[in-house]
Amino acid sequence: MFTLTDLSKIKHSFSSLHLNIAKNICFWKSMTEKIETETKKARYEYLEDLPGIGPATAQKLKELGFHTVESLAMATVHELEPAGISEKKALAIINAARSSIGIAFIRADELHKMRQNVLRLTTGSKALDGLLGGGLETQTITEFYGEYGSGKSQICHQLCVNVQLPPERGGLNGAALYIDTENTFRTERIVQMAKHLNLDPEKIVKNIIYAEAYTSDHQMFLLENADEVIKENNVKLIIIDSLTAHFRSEYIGREMLASRQQKINKHMHKLIRLARAFNAVAVVTNQVMAKPDMFFGDAISPIGGHIVGHTSHTRVYVRKTAHGPIRIARLVSSPYLPEGEEIFKITENGIEDVSEDEKTKSSGR
Repeated sequence: MFTLTDLSKIKHSFSSLHLNIAKNICFWKSMTEKIETETKKARYEYLEDLPGIGPATAQKLKELGFHTVESLAMATVHELEPAGISEKKALAIINAARSSIGIAFIRADELHKMRQNVLRLTTGSKALDGLLGGGLETQTITEFYGEYGSGKSQICHQLCVNVQLPPERGGLNGAALYIDTENTFRTERIVQMAKHLNLDPEKIVKNIIYAEAYTSDHQMFLLENADEVIKENNVKLIIIDSLTAHFRSEYIGREMLASRQQKINKHMHKLIRLARAFNAVAVVTNQVMAKPDMFFGDAISPIGGHIVGHTSHTRVYVRKTAHGPIRIARLVSSPYLPEGEEIFKITENGIEDVSEDEKTKSSGR
């Protein structure tokens, strides 16, 4: 039998146990709330929200071309040094920005699932889309190169219209950013293409952010300061037409080749960072040069050498046929697609497929 003293001790023990359980529940609840709060804090929206960045530092970073957290997450420590930031502090800032947009190591199976979510943009031609594996991929650079009049700029114009289409029609429901280095962009052409797709030309033109680059340095400056424009306007297509024109005309002679290639390399890496940060399609056009000493194979090669070749994920060589509006597109390199050729045509309507009758007539010539 329990005495009154024993019962009192048991009651006291239960009370102590209940108190400890209550304390543990409160502790874990507070820890959970703290973790959730820290997680919410980690989602930085503006540069000033990042730890270690005040108004003065933010202004210096913006002057260097870093206007958004996304662009800062893709930066290197060396690029932040001109803002007067120490190496240790720059690393902390970049890591904080990266944690905000979720850059981390992942397993290949997770990457495979993420690849299923890569968006694709139609060119307007089913044949050309098929050559490219279903269209132009986001987060990569697609390069179109060819001789004058081959249709590179026409493809760019068409993409500016197509990117504004809904996904079910092959678009991305986004705007386009167009950096023009050869003064080839024409709004009249955009209007023609928009009308053919039964789109409002005024709305289409409003969703194309245009800038003409007058020198190679100006071209680089425009791209380096484009992150804020891209974010504010939901840009899903970034075009540089053409990539190498200014570099080719300004850096003449073998003694300037190394400097030219370094700048092109920096320029293209900035482009791919923007494409990845904002899940956008990046497109560049490229000029070509002749190789008179080449006796076998194609004597035409793109400007930029290995730097452009390695940085462009997908390279497409566009050339004219002997007659008519028909063009031949050859997939030269891709991370996973086989080489191949397809034909398409450029008409008043834009980029279109070639009919069977046209194919027959073309082959009979």
